[in-house]
Amino acid sequence: MRVAPLCYHEASAPNLDAPEFQYIVACISDEILARIEAGRSTAERGCVCAQCGERKAEACVSKTRRIVAAGAGRVSGCPGVAHIDPSIASLIDHTLLRPEATRDDIVTLCREARCYGFATVCVNPYWVPLAVSELAGSSVNVCTVAGFPLGAGSTAIKRAEAEAAVRVGAREIDMVMNVGALRSGEYDAVKLDIQGVVEASHKGGAMVKVILETALLDDNQKAIACALARIAGADFVKTSTGFGPAGATVHDVALMRKVAGPEMGVKAAGGVRTLDDLKRMVEAGATRIGASASVKIVEAAAA
Repeated sequence: MRVAPLCYHEASAPNLDAPEFQYIVACISDEILARIEAGRSTAERGCVCAQCGERKAEACVSKTRRIVAAGAGRVSGCPGVAHIDPSIASLIDHTLLRPEATRDDIVTLCREARCYGFATVCVNPYWVPLAVSELAGSSVNVCTVAGFPLGAGSTAIKRAEAEAAVRVGAREIDMVMNVGALRSGEYDAVKLDIQGVVEASHKGGAMVKVILETALLDDNQKAIACALARIAGADFVKTSTGFGPAGATVHDVALMRKVAGPEMGVKAAGGVRTLDDLKRMVEAGATRIGASASVKIVEAAAA
């Protein structure tokens, strides 16, 4: 198929999302790839990667990562990608909550999540619509935060944040508990705060994880917080925001699992940077891991 050349004028930039534009790009790409393939020798087509010994880029974890970072939305299934352990990848909320994260950073996060099969991407509320669009058709859910990172806002604001996020496609809400109220012994206020977000989220089909910020609590307060989250109907308790004085510890995860019981999930987040870190948290009782070093962790497992 011959396509007329496109003339680009800054004042009338093409709509990159229009079906017609996408079709033209696909046709051009197919023709270019066909010409490249036709011009390659049999020896070139059979060349082996000196690093991994595989013939195809999709069969090499490091090459696959570079392809995704360059913009690929999907990579066809092959032995190399199959080396990623889905039982590990599916534990991870692939997280980017830094305030300076850009649109390109979020797109890369989503493409990595799609490629490796993470449970969710966890992003700030502003980026939820973009993440939902990027992950359409995949098994990866979008998670966002409410009352983040301090937890000291009103219940009405946290509830509104959850409702707005669910409306645009978020399926998991990580809310920060009112730490100051808990430390003040205002347990009913803490329970009602959690309950408000739970009601708003569950109504829209989203689950709720309650962030305790364990580094600011003693063991007794951690146990009370878990019990209140359970009574309020939350689905998970979570250790940390990642912005507090310290992150997840094996001790805290084990304590939270003991109080939460077998029905609730426990998410370890903050400082989980290696495969060994993940394994220790899972052994202590974590059923979900929040990490920004997710790709490094699953590639370590594959290796």
